[in-house]
Amino acid sequence: MQNNNFPDTDIFGQALTDYFQGNYEQDITTHISLNETDVLPLPYLFRDYDQMPILEQTALTLSKGKVMDVGCGAGSHSLFLQEKGLEVTALDISPGAISVCRQRGVLNAVVGDIWSFPDTKFDTILLMMHGIGMAQTLENMEPFLLKLRSKLHPGGQILLDSSDIIYMFDQDEDGGYWVPGNVSYYGEVEFITEYKGVRSQPFPWLYLDYQSLKTAAENVKLEVDLVMEGGHNDYLARLSIDL
Repeated sequence: MQNNNFPDTDIFGQALTDYFQGNYEQDITTHISLNETDVLPLPYLFRDYDQMPILEQTALTLSKGKVMDVGCGAGSHSLFLQEKGLEVTALDISPGAISVCRQRGVLNAVVGDIWSFPDTKFDTILLMMHGIGMAQTLENMEPFLLKLRSKLHPGGQILLDSSDIIYMFDQDEDGGYWVPGNVSYYGEVEFITEYKGVRSQPFPWLYLDYQSLKTAAENVKLEVDLVMEGGHNDYLARLSIDL
């Protein structure tokens, strides 16, 4: 049964609310345009530091000063940083997610997105769980990075993780990959989320290989450091203002 506090479109918020209130019956199903279906376990979204992947742990360790956690979800990263004594703003478009963040103890949790957020500066902007995908397309990457850059203090940083998903495409004998001709960049996909029989509208998302990130970041005068690589074609990168 849908919780009437949230619209049907807030599938993510509905799922987080159910779990937080002890009504855990099923997980979120994700359908991706590459003919892949996966399950996002709700307990994973409430994980503590010890349960996080090493890329996330490293990003949290590197976080400093005034932090904005973009796409904060249930607030697990924000809570950890808050407990470290950092000033954290948790930001998410999902009203349900922000409600859960507040109930879990996040002191400053805001419904919204990076484009509409007030003109406030931060020392660290955190984009975990492939949050750079909010750019939606490779073409939008530079404007998205410029927006993030405008919210950094001098010496500030953007910490993000993403994946190179070229491995999801068929490979020929010469080592090349078969990417459909109607795709401008192979990391541009569409998602549909499903929970308790309710499906979202398709929405665009972006998985970005490191070299493409580096090129876009350098074009908007951001320094780029590859902090570390994970074991699944994923990586953690740090972007900072090129003073």
